Amino acid sequence: MHSTLKIAMAQIAPVWLDKSATLKKIENSIIDAAKQKCELVVFGEALLPGYPFWLALTGGAEWNTKLNKELHAHYVQNSICIEKGELDSVCKLAKTHNIAIYLGIIERPTDRGGHSIYASLVYINEDGFIKSVHRKLQPTYDERLTWSPGDGNGLKVHDLKAFRVGGLNCWENWMPLPRTALYGQGENLHIAVWPGSDHNTKDITRFIARESRSFVVSVSSLMSNADFPKNTPHIDAILKNAPKVLANGGSCIARPDGEWLVKPVLHKEGLIIQTIDFNRVLEERQNFDVVGHYSRPDVTKLTVNTERQTTVEIK
Repeated sequence: MHSTLKIAMAQIAPVWLDKSATLKKIENSIIDAAKQKCELVVFGEALLPGYPFWLALTGGAEWNTKLNKELHAHYVQNSICIEKGELDSVCKLAKTHNIAIYLGIIERPTDRGGHSIYASLVYINEDGFIKSVHRKLQPTYDERLTWSPGDGNGLKVHDLKAFRVGGLNCWENWMPLPRTALYGQGENLHIAVWPGSDHNTKDITRFIARESRSFVVSVSSLMSNADFPKNTPHIDAILKNAPKVLANGGSCIARPDGEWLVKPVLHKEGLIIQTIDFNRVLEERQNFDVVGHYSRPDVTKLTVNTERQTTVEIK
């Protein structure tokens, strides 16, 4: 059984921009996954405390407005400071239930001053230790109005039973070089996290699987206009232009041959559970291995800077 891994995709909606309530939903999902003997549970991008949907709905690019400033401040107040122990309860559940976790958070790190925020993907191992925090390298389009660009420190892979698992946030999965950075470290289970919607997951999930000959697990969140708490700043302005459904899910799994193991699941909240078998990776690597026998490092080679970036170095 060492070659198999039971995975839970937690396709849930946040209690939008409410970190305490959203954290409770996450904890309940971990407990439910553990009850079903899952060994890895994955949550969507920026789930804790939610994706900045207001930017596209309220003129987020307008300069120096009270609305944008107040919503941004509310977002920062509900973001996660790992150094202050705000993920300790999640780590404790991982250890208690012997389950590994990938969790998308909005991070407010003290090593960058504690005021800017990052879309980060956190890996917690089955012993309850945070092993990597990958800050999204390049926020996409209007995300740049609230998220800061990250660095290469979190481009790491982790051993989990027979697998070596790594992950990227949303459109980072379209970036060939970060993918290659993970492939080169032996990744064979790729985690792609998204804010939601099958228009993101339906093509790239299968493409990465076929390129890497790995299992690819794409996990999205859900969001409807009913998920905006009424006490959100400027809620009327947000709801005025909000569609009924902002994120429809689309969580899915592709096999190492690029075909579906689990097709995109839409409009369904809860755990989507599937067991994968490592031997399928070895079967597909027989004829193609993008960083192994089908590579030419004497001709093309990638250099990766994994240093955590900071403005001030105290010596």
